[in-house]
Amino acid sequence: MAEFITLGIESSCDETAVAVVADGTIIKSNLISSQLDLHARFGGVVPELAARSHLEVVLPIYRLALEEAGIELKDVNLIAATYGPGLVGSLLVGLSFAKGLALAANIPFIAVNHIEGHIYANVLERLPIKTPLLCLTVSGGHTDLLYLERWGVYKILGRTRDDAAGEAFDKVARVLGLGYPGGPAIDKIARGVTGDLEFAQIKGLAETYDFSFSGLKTAVINYLHRQKQMGAGIDVEQVAASFQRLAVEQLLDKLFKAAHDYRVPSILLSGGVAANSYLRQRCQVEAEKRGIRIFYPERELCTDNGAMIAAAGYFHYQAGEITGLEITAQPDLKL
Repeated sequence: MAEFITLGIESSCDETAVAVVADGTIIKSNLISSQLDLHARFGGVVPELAARSHLEVVLPIYRLALEEAGIELKDVNLIAATYGPGLVGSLLVGLSFAKGLALAANIPFIAVNHIEGHIYANVLERLPIKTPLLCLTVSGGHTDLLYLERWGVYKILGRTRDDAAGEAFDKVARVLGLGYPGGPAIDKIARGVTGDLEFAQIKGLAETYDFSFSGLKTAVINYLHRQKQMGAGIDVEQVAASFQRLAVEQLLDKLFKAAHDYRVPSILLSGGVAANSYLRQRCQVEAEKRGIRIFYPERELCTDNGAMIAAAGYFHYQAGEITGLEITAQPDLKL
């Protein structure tokens, strides 16, 4: 039987990504044009620059993705693209490009929720994962704890009440002088460091599955200000490791509380912060203690990419769904 080919396009923030995926799980090509150097000097993503960069590279990246996969547009059975959440200008570039291809070549189209795309990164290049399960989605813009009764059906158990985990990582890294993006920088500098400092966190969420990282971030920043005012030295590695430890402990506390309550046999990690080595290590240890299987994508599939969008689009299409081309970008889209 011929392979079912999906073209996936992702442009929600600062990566222009195009991928070709066969049968929803087999990656034929997965190309990403990163804008990291463009935004690093500003300490974060500049929306206008991001959209302009997407416009410049989406066509060449698309052509290279087809070439690497050894196909032409006529071989594509489905086109999937992110329509939210994200930066509206960036979203419109990839979404409009994808809809134009679908219209010109008369190919079915699926609009994909970016958060759901991260979840479906877990199906790429592996055997199916059985439901029910929990998924912890952790990125620069989102921290969501989800119960999946079956694939495509989600119950939101908890969300961040303020900053997303990845956002807190970026802000703490910035005040520590570690640059942007902050997550990988903190992960690297904290390796092998015990992280013995304690920082206050917002209380009152113990009986919920919700998260809060604003208090932790603020406590770190206040500590750094006090140290400077007193003329005391700052152990950057120790501060970074302590912040990372406390952030991960909060994530694991909520995740395994829900795992106990819902008695799930499996847990997924997804999103950019799922690439964090300390989070992976601690989650693996805690899951093994409880006899729970833990899954997470390869590191290159944790960050924004077109393959995850193609996978999510494929499974929605196989469920009988299709998206009209009148759909537009929804920057505040929820799961």
